[in-house]
Amino acid sequence: MALVPNHAKEKLEAGGIAFCFGLRVGRTVNAGMIAKTCGFDWLFIDMEHGTFDVDLACQISSTSLGTGVTPIVRIPGHQHFHIARVLDGGAQCVIAPHVDTVEQAEAIVRAAKYPPVGKRSMSNNLPQFGMSRMPGGDLAEQLNDNTLVIVMLETPEAIKNADAIAAVDGVDILMIGTNDLCAEMGIPGQFDHERTNVAYQAMITACEKYGKYAAMGGIYDHDLMEKYTKMGVRFMLGGADLGFIMGAATARAKFLRTLVD
Repeated sequence: MALVPNHAKEKLEAGGIAFCFGLRVGRTVNAGMIAKTCGFDWLFIDMEHGTFDVDLACQISSTSLGTGVTPIVRIPGHQHFHIARVLDGGAQCVIAPHVDTVEQAEAIVRAAKYPPVGKRSMSNNLPQFGMSRMPGGDLAEQLNDNTLVIVMLETPEAIKNADAIAAVDGVDILMIGTNDLCAEMGIPGQFDHERTNVAYQAMITACEKYGKYAAMGGIYDHDLMEKYTKMGVRFMLGGADLGFIMGAATARAKFLRTLVD
C-alpha cells in the first residue's frame, strides 16, 4: 500500500499555512474526523500537558490518517522511546518541547529518523502504510521524508540558539511556546511585548535562512495571530477542544438566559 501523505507537510511545501485542532479533553478516535469537518489541517495530541498515554495517542493517530488531517504528537520529554513509539503507532510528526540547544535538537532527530539520517529502530507493518509490510529500505526512505520534526523554543537560551538549531539537518519546524517563553523572560502573558516580537523575528529569520518553517504556539488573539503570520509564521496551534467547547457553550448559555430573564 502507498504511504499515507502528510497533508500538513504538503500544505507547507505549497506555500500555505497549516493550523491545528488541539486535543485536551477529547479521548475518542474520531477526533481526526471532527478536525477535518471543522476545516483544520493537523491534529495536536498533547502528551506534555494532556493525560494521554502512548496507547491512546497512537490509536487517535492511526485512525486520523485516513481523514486528511495530519496526526501530530507532542511528546512529554525527549526520551527516544516516546518518539519511536508514537511514530510507530501512526503519528506523522513529533513536537519536542523545551529544546534549548543544538545537541538536544540533534538527539530528537536521531530518535525520529531511520538510518542513515538518525538511529530510529526499524519496524514494519506500520499504520502509515495501511499496515502493509514494506521492504526496509523503502520504508525508511519514505518515512524519513514524510515525518516532520518540530522543536519548541521556550527560553531565552533557545532563542539565542535559534540560528544554530535551525541549521540542524532533520529539523523541519521551529515553534515558539509563547507562554513559557514569556514566563521565562519575566513578562508572563505579554504576547505583544517588544521582547516577544524580537524573539519571533529571530526565529523566523533563522527559519528563512535554512529553509525551515516557523511555528507559533499559545497565541489565540486574532490580531496577534494575524500579526505573526504576516511576519512569517506558517504553522500554528489554532485552539483546542476545551476552549472551543467552553466558548460555544458560554455563548449558548448567554442566549438561553435571554429567553427566561
